[in-house]
Amino acid sequence: MRKIILWIAAIAVAVSASPVMMVAQTKDETSTIKVEATKSEPGKVEQFKPEQQASKGSVTVGGTVVNYDAFAGTIVVHTKDWDDVPQNRDKDDKDQPASASMFYVAYFKTGDKNTQRPVTFLYNGGPGSSTVWLHMGAFGPKRVVTLDDAHTPAAPYPVVNNDFSLLDVSDLVFVDAPGTGFSRISGKDREKAFYGVDQDAEAFADFITQFLGKYGRWNSPKYMFGESYGTTRSAVLSRMLETEHDVDFNGVILLSQILNFNFSADGPEFNPGVESPYQLVLPTYAASAWYHHKLPGTRPELPALLTEVEHFAMTDYAQALAEGSALGKEQRTAIVAKLHQYTGLPVEYLEKANLRISAGEFEKTLQDDSDTTTGRLDTRFSGPTFDPLSKEAEYDPQSAAISSAYVSAFNDYVRKDLKFGENRAFKPEIEIWRSWNFLHQAPGAPLPLPQATNVMPDLAIAMKYNPDLKVMLNAGYFDLATPFYEGVYEMQHLPIPAKLQSNIEFKFYESGHMVYAHEASLKQLHDNVAAFIARTQTAKSK
Repeated sequence: MRKIILWIAAIAVAVSASPVMMVAQTKDETSTIKVEATKSEPGKVEQFKPEQQASKGSVTVGGTVVNYDAFAGTIVVHTKDWDDVPQNRDKDDKDQPASASMFYVAYFKTGDKNTQRPVTFLYNGGPGSSTVWLHMGAFGPKRVVTLDDAHTPAAPYPVVNNDFSLLDVSDLVFVDAPGTGFSRISGKDREKAFYGVDQDAEAFADFITQFLGKYGRWNSPKYMFGESYGTTRSAVLSRMLETEHDVDFNGVILLSQILNFNFSADGPEFNPGVESPYQLVLPTYAASAWYHHKLPGTRPELPALLTEVEHFAMTDYAQALAEGSALGKEQRTAIVAKLHQYTGLPVEYLEKANLRISAGEFEKTLQDDSDTTTGRLDTRFSGPTFDPLSKEAEYDPQSAAISSAYVSAFNDYVRKDLKFGENRAFKPEIEIWRSWNFLHQAPGAPLPLPQATNVMPDLAIAMKYNPDLKVMLNAGYFDLATPFYEGVYEMQHLPIPAKLQSNIEFKFYESGHMVYAHEASLKQLHDNVAAFIARTQTAKSK
């Protein structure tokens, strides 16, 4: 569930209709103390304590060996209204306020006492996803190797030195959201306290400020790297840290962005009259059909194709959708022909769909002639269709293809190398999207707004409050969960002065949602992000 869930759009529509201690280390600085799991007793509230396990390692990046100190542990965070003055409470009081024990793995370059080395906080999204994906697939010192666009065979899985780890340019902190991975929540109304757009960002803000103090990194260049819903989090978190905690970041790095849930291509039929999802996803449909050789006629070059489709999506197609039932028969026939040319879907199907195809329908239909379902997170992947008569895809072949490798590799690595997690269950994903509070109080709003989640104003405020803040958008052409053109559209419509648009840069890859699942794209991602950090880590002289 590191992806935006299929029914989030439906929930967003429903929402819019409602009124709204650290462990001692051994002499070699490598901890061998076992961390016991806290056992829950019925009716007893968990009493969390900070933990830490230290270890050492090395990674070779670009031919250079980087030795590092690793710290796997937890930091206890509290809700926004928590009073840090000890209260006269029984420790077993069932009404203890909600708290979360947030798990992290931090990698610091060994022997570098310069606290001004950059530090980057990384997290996946979901909501309800741990950060195992970025950790084991993108930037951690170890990387699990999976097949490029096919199902990876069962264990043993190869875990190798990560030639593309970001440890060459920045210290790294991988953080699991409350309730995911080894992170846990406890106390009264704990789900309500942490499972929501604003509540989640508040927990991460508390975690980051505590982490900066614990490890003496207040004066380091700081970056946040969020993927998928993690980009939603980053928008709120960057604004919250600046305006409420006086913590400026040097850069916000976004991967597979979604800031405005009205633009999601998952379930747009539940939000009739909002046509933008169909327009913004069309270039990804074209890229996917191109990849699978489903486009009629000769196969064009991908960049030229995408430029053409983007123009059509925002002009003729946009006008046709805006016409609704008033669209003339001749114009409708012309639009259907263009959609067939750009998607490879049958003309009759496009007619019956009233020119509007959701992501799930496209995934099911593109390769329907061979009972094959196209991937959602990465349309380069395919798998057998569950039910040939279904309307939409019933699973994601990309998730099915690689998830076991990532989860198995991390469970082995975290216990053997990082010495954390014995007698504990690691939760790669938790099913919380049904109860997630998507109501968001935008900056300047008097209350959480009864509408689909939209955090574009938050990122805009962060960029205006700190006009030196740089933003980097990374996106894969074959991503149907958060289509690349959707991210472009959001950035071009941020309510910011025109001069601040130059603070945003765009990087695109011939990969999917998890750009790093394609090794060539992972190298490009590393090089682009490393260059971004190198350019932005030094403050301008005034």
